[in-house]
This record gives sequence, structure tokens and C-alpha cells, in this order.
Amino acid sequence: MPALRDLPTACTDTRTAHFAVWRLPPDTAVLAARGEIDAANAGTFTDYALAQCTRIRRLVVDLSAVEFFGIAGFSSLQVLSERCTDDSIAWQTVPSTAVRRLLRICDPTATVPVCDAVDDALCRLAGRRPSLELVTKPR
Repeated sequence: MPALRDLPTACTDTRTAHFAVWRLPPDTAVLAARGEIDAANAGTFTDYALAQCTRIRRLVVDLSAVEFFGIAGFSSLQVLSERCTDDSIAWQTVPSTAVRRLLRICDPTATVPVCDAVDDALCRLAGRRPSLELVTKPR
């Protein structure tokens, strides 16, 4: 798998957020956002996310670097969820603390699929179990 440290395929900026996408052959995209997603830029986020849904079967939405996530951001995820359902795109979200907080309030039935890390989300979407990381305890 190509490292996500490599240059993204496409990116865009708003005053308070940065969006980027990495295409992973043959049919996966990782969309990352950082900064703040609120009413001022949620429309841009939605448009950018929907534009990435062409010629893919799997999508990871990495929101782990989002510092503020308003209700408009949640609305963006709902629109994205509908698009993924309509186009048979399997998807996962990697939330930050701010995103998790809003999901607990706005999505109590957990309709937005959540993973703890991008690697875990990619494994889940590929039908594999995430690898376990062994941690040794100091003596």
C-alpha cells in the first residue's frame, strides 16, 4: 500500500480547513480533513467529498485532525452516507475527539461507520482484520 505520507492526488483549502485525497489502486480513496469544519466550509467539504466518489468502491474519511466539528459537518456526513449507499461504496470514518463528541449527540444509533485509525479502516473495508500491535510491558 502506498504511504499516505506521499503527496495527495488532490487537495483544497478553505480559510479554516484543508482537505486532501489519496487514491489507492484499484478502487479506494482516503479523504483527509484537518482544521475546522463548520457552517462556513461544510458545503465545500461536502462538494469535495462527493467529487471523490467517482470510480471507487471503498472510502475512508479521515477526520482525526479535525479540531472543531459543527452540526453542518454532521450534515455533510449524512449526505456522504447517502451517496455511498446509492453508489454501493463501502466507507468508514476515522473521527477526532471533536467529531466523536458530535457523533455521540447527533448519531446515537451509530449510522456513521467509525474506526480508530486509517489502517484499521482500510483493513475493515478490504474484509481483513486489523493486525494487532504487540506492546511489551517494562519490567
